[in-house]
Amino acid sequence: MNLDFQKADGLITAVIQDHATGRVLMVGYMNEEAFHKTVESGFATFYSRSRRKLWLKGESSGHRLVVKEISTDCDRDAVLVKVEALGPGVCHEGYQSCFFRKWENGEWQLSEKQTYDPNAVYGGNS
Repeated sequence: MNLDFQKADGLITAVIQDHATGRVLMVGYMNEEAFHKTVESGFATFYSRSRRKLWLKGESSGHRLVVKEISTDCDRDAVLVKVEALGPGVCHEGYQSCFFRKWENGEWQLSEKQTYDPNAVYGGNS
């Protein structure tokens, strides 16, 4: 697949964008196996740096990301994955996007309301 997984210890950055609105939903990391599973399954799969294992986005919430298009940057060490998000939100804190805070007046401010209750989805383990 000619992506450069060697620059960042076997990982590439994966920017996840809503294919219809263009909004950035999240940023994750993929190793070569996660990238291949993403391509083969059509659902975004990532490598968890903290758990040191693959995880299919939505495996516990059901809020999966259906891949519509994948692009790479000029260095081939990052991918842009355009998706259709299944479910009310991508963020494990209950928001549509992981980018729900804006820097205003010298501090981080919430910029939107939650779209679902994470405790109901994750049972308090978000």
